[in-house]
Amino acid sequence: MREETIAAIATPAGEGGIGIIRISGPEAKDILSRIFVAGNRGGNCADAEAKSVGRSSAKAASFDIKPRELTYGHIIDKSSDETVDEVMACFMPAPSTYTREDVVEINCHGGRIPLSKTLSLILREGARMAEPGEFTRRAFLNGRLDLSQAEAVIDVINAKTDASLDAAIAQLEGKFSLEISGIRNALTDVLVDVAVNIDYPDEDIEELTYNKLIERLSEVSSDIKKLLASSKSGKILRDGFSVVIVGKPNVGKSSLMNGLLKESRAIVTEIPGTTRDTIEEFANIRGIPVRITDTAGIRETDDLVEKIGIERSKTSLEDADLALLLIDGSEEITAEDLALKEMIPASLPAIAIFNKEDKGLSVSEDDMRNFSNPLPYMVISLKDEEGIREVEEAIFRASGYSDDAAGFNPELKTRGGSIVTNVRHQTMLQAAEQSIDDAINAAKNKSPLELIEIDISSAYENLGFITGDSVREDVIDQVFSRFCLGK
Repeated sequence: MREETIAAIATPAGEGGIGIIRISGPEAKDILSRIFVAGNRGGNCADAEAKSVGRSSAKAASFDIKPRELTYGHIIDKSSDETVDEVMACFMPAPSTYTREDVVEINCHGGRIPLSKTLSLILREGARMAEPGEFTRRAFLNGRLDLSQAEAVIDVINAKTDASLDAAIAQLEGKFSLEISGIRNALTDVLVDVAVNIDYPDEDIEELTYNKLIERLSEVSSDIKKLLASSKSGKILRDGFSVVIVGKPNVGKSSLMNGLLKESRAIVTEIPGTTRDTIEEFANIRGIPVRITDTAGIRETDDLVEKIGIERSKTSLEDADLALLLIDGSEEITAEDLALKEMIPASLPAIAIFNKEDKGLSVSEDDMRNFSNPLPYMVISLKDEEGIREVEEAIFRASGYSDDAAGFNPELKTRGGSIVTNVRHQTMLQAAEQSIDDAINAAKNKSPLELIEIDISSAYENLGFITGDSVREDVIDQVFSRFCLGK
């Protein structure tokens, strides 16, 4: 129920300088007044008068806190008159708050005990523990954000690069929503004209010809297609470009991952089979979030744990955007190398990388070319740190962001253009596009306007699902279930 007052810890679990508890709802200020005493309270910081009054004065202290100002004080457990924590508290009255309700934020010390004890007091005073995403859900239900803006909150939190953040901020600011609203407004005008021509065919009104209807619907279809064209790039910005490193044991897979990450994330030894499970980390390659997976070396083995890791390595290829096949160039190409190449799905882009040039190559240029065909290949030396930049460039080009690569979207370089980063939005846009195309085909066949109106209305509704104007409750539940607690 929205009239309930909710509370949660809004900062990550763990220890830190500050931990924030958020309260939202009609009782937020009253709850704060029952657990918070402003100013000094005893100890070395108190003045002589405060010392003489003693602990009982806390119970009688009046509550005085100015809106939208941080106020120094203490959280008090009134049942024992104990000081729980020294805090800074802020009361923000509705409607100019994140949820458009009365909101209180308490800046505690960032330890688990002071936060949990303070939260327990708040719940004891009548607040309910917030569900994941409930603060943002209330912002949506109270009209502060539409559904696509609410989803952008998650993307801002999870942004891995500046480009990812730019796309998320643009959506949070409502630029994507404005484009969707513009398309819906255009469809509203078409629906009005269609309805008038259906209901009042004999009246003195402008006739809506099929040619004019096709022209107007084609403009809408073009706008939707422009948004959909950015979805591939948007998905990469949101979820990352997935790169999987595969190869035999001890060919340098972990060294390659560490080189791309610019840190020692994976263990590197001369012992084959060191990596026994997949390791996944994000790297920032020229502004693109790249999800790199270092896999277990694939080979025949009787080790049960290693077998499980190898199976996971094979599975990771199914969801990858690019495979890096690493080969030991200081040895002859083996049947295992050939088997690994065959294991990579034919539809998955891949690059063959011959490592250990520093030890001297035992593979000729012709052998490398014949083995790699039709894949591109390169030669590197991870020991000498030679070739990492070339691998980064190859990954960047494979992602589709280079100027001469297919699918490059120049709008990504600025925050000016809307980018479809959400699979749900993409699905709704595709459904709307199909409905508009059906309406255009029906108009070309001079079908009754009543039938064309059904397709146009379907497109209008699907676009409304994006912003939440015509969304179902179960969809809303699904969206906010992905939020963290306290947001």
